[in-house]
Amino acid sequence: MFRLEDFNFSGKTVFLRLDLNSPVENGRITSDARFRAALPTVRHLLEEGAKVVIGTHQSRPYKGDYITTEQHAEILSRLLGQPVEYVEDIFGRLARERISSLKPGEAIMLENLRFSAEEVFYRPIEECEKTHFVRKLAPLMDYAVNDAFASSHRSQPSLVGFARLRPMAMGKLMEGEVDALTRAYESGERPRVYVLGGAKVDDSLRVAENVLRRGKADLILTGGLVGNVFTLAKGFNLGDANIEFMERKGLLEFVGWAERILDEFYPYVRTPVDFAIDYKGERLEIDLLSDEKRLFDEYQILDIGSRTVEKYREILLNAGTIVANGPMGVFEREEFAVGTVGVFRAIAESKAFSVVGGGHSIASIYKYNIKGISHVSTGGGAMLAFFAGEKLPVLEALRMSYEKFGKK
Repeated sequence: MFRLEDFNFSGKTVFLRLDLNSPVENGRITSDARFRAALPTVRHLLEEGAKVVIGTHQSRPYKGDYITTEQHAEILSRLLGQPVEYVEDIFGRLARERISSLKPGEAIMLENLRFSAEEVFYRPIEECEKTHFVRKLAPLMDYAVNDAFASSHRSQPSLVGFARLRPMAMGKLMEGEVDALTRAYESGERPRVYVLGGAKVDDSLRVAENVLRRGKADLILTGGLVGNVFTLAKGFNLGDANIEFMERKGLLEFVGWAERILDEFYPYVRTPVDFAIDYKGERLEIDLLSDEKRLFDEYQILDIGSRTVEKYREILLNAGTIVANGPMGVFEREEFAVGTVGVFRAIAESKAFSVVGGGHSIASIYKYNIKGISHVSTGGGAMLAFFAGEKLPVLEALRMSYEKFGKK
């Protein structure tokens, strides 16, 4: 794949695809983490004298955080220390005229790309190339740079549409992500331990199945709703309250899949031995084999227990490579962050090369000031797709671009 250093961007017009999709409360962006992650790429292009056209998205239609990119331009301007002009257009005349008038070292930000219907759907690269967005903007661009790793599992016009029409390079963030994830997956030291938590049960099952079948993982530790599904698959009763909750979330349909994974790889998938519930306003830990587990009929599991944390900690401290995605419980409530914080601190204290991803995982790492993790990934779904062995459309598009323009 092309990297930024492969091109001289001086005086060239560059479409830079970022993923600045951020949490929003009461109409205001509450975190600039993704903006900071993109700064090295933006600065590289501006310092080289490129004319930078930034495209990003925010949320999806009809959601409460589906806002314009005006704030995104303001935040990026502040962090860069130079103006990034917000253009209230995507590929119409206003946008095209402003792109044509750009001077070297200037940057603009287009309107929320998902305000365009073409950007909401996933389509093959051949169809993405034929969209109005790509056909209108491609003639104005000399290069494309993709730094939107968190969206790399999607095939949409702004993400893949330019790859065979213009040379497309990885940005610094994308490059770091690809290098770190490839190292963990392909050549990381053993034992390789995967920690799968959170609520993305189907994605996590794909990862478990792939890394175990391909010999990429030596052990899998589970928590969160992923752990609950595997615990049910092992034949344990988690009580009416938890089974009803999982049924409402559509998770019971994955128990059979988890059973098949256990049938094939039983000793290599570890599940919690105790859990925590909110019992009369306090954290109460219940051993899975104790009589107290009858409380699961009335109270929902909110975290893994301390005995599980200690067992996982011992494994993690002796790991050579660790990949982790998703929290162990409802970490937003401090008394139920014990599992998530305990596991992530063990990862940070280990001497292993570690990759941790997922929005909730990153939030907990920052909230509890956990230091020492080798690589914190910006992509949850993209990271899971990578470790599930799936082809990521953006990485495939980058390879296509290299094949087409690499010899020129």
